[in-house]
Amino acid sequence: MNNQDKIYVAGHRGLVGSAIVRNLEKNGFNNFVFRTSNELDLTNQADVNQFFETEKPDYVFLAAAKVGGIHANDTYPADFIRDNLQIQTNVIDSAYRSKAKKLLFLGSSCIYPKFSPQPMKEEHLLTGELESTNEWYAIAKIAGIKMCQAYKKQYGFNAISLMPTNLYGPGDNFNLENSHVMPALIRKFHDAKINNMSVVEVWGTGKPKREFLHVDDMADASVFLMNNYDGEEFINVGVGEDVSIMELAEIIKKTVGFEGELKFDSTKPDGTPRKLLDVSKLEQAGWKAKVLLIDGVKTTYDWFLSNQEMYRK
Repeated sequence: MNNQDKIYVAGHRGLVGSAIVRNLEKNGFNNFVFRTSNELDLTNQADVNQFFETEKPDYVFLAAAKVGGIHANDTYPADFIRDNLQIQTNVIDSAYRSKAKKLLFLGSSCIYPKFSPQPMKEEHLLTGELESTNEWYAIAKIAGIKMCQAYKKQYGFNAISLMPTNLYGPGDNFNLENSHVMPALIRKFHDAKINNMSVVEVWGTGKPKREFLHVDDMADASVFLMNNYDGEEFINVGVGEDVSIMELAEIIKKTVGFEGELKFDSTKPDGTPRKLLDVSKLEQAGWKAKVLLIDGVKTTYDWFLSNQEMYRK
């Protein structure tokens, strides 16, 4: 990418999209085209076609998606498969037709089989059944990968796909009803601290292990691969290391400054024992995660403290 190239970041106000914009701006890019969801409905094919015909972006970061936790995925399966298929189909096809130089599609590690070997390698895709609670979202994301590969194979369109692990960082969702484990624990410990509670209870045994990638690292990897990778196969993006939920809770407890007791409720479900990405392909391409978990948790908590008004009920 050159600084004069026009760049469209779909989903520029979301967790990943906003981080990509921050990274690009830091690196001297300022020729952006943005549309909010109110200004452009990405599920509307005619409107998306018109947008691309008019703006003709050179590079496209497709970070827009309908996302949610397990409950949302399980409750609204039709919405998740329909909206995500429509969004990615419209953007990928219109980017090709408007002669964009390159497109980067962001998927999710939930594309892998429920009982995938650990760490999960790219070749494990489609080797087993999916997790039933979010298979609708996963199938849409798998279709996005395959669509990028198909457009490269048939049309020579330069479209690449990245599969990130669990992301966190500034701009995350801290609503306890539908947030992921990292922001949920930050919120729990913070609320316990300010309310002088003596105990924070965490679901499960604390033994499951998860991998966490700071969103600024995700953005950095996205820009790096947009500039340096043209392969047909998708690439995992993660840190290559995981921590137990118990270890994560202890880090967050210390960061927040909660001095009470930490209890694990083993009557509640643990979920998958382990989810870790194999990132050897990413590292061979020349990129490695930089943000340490302990530092990332601190910057995320600092952001929450500065923006917590929006989370008060």
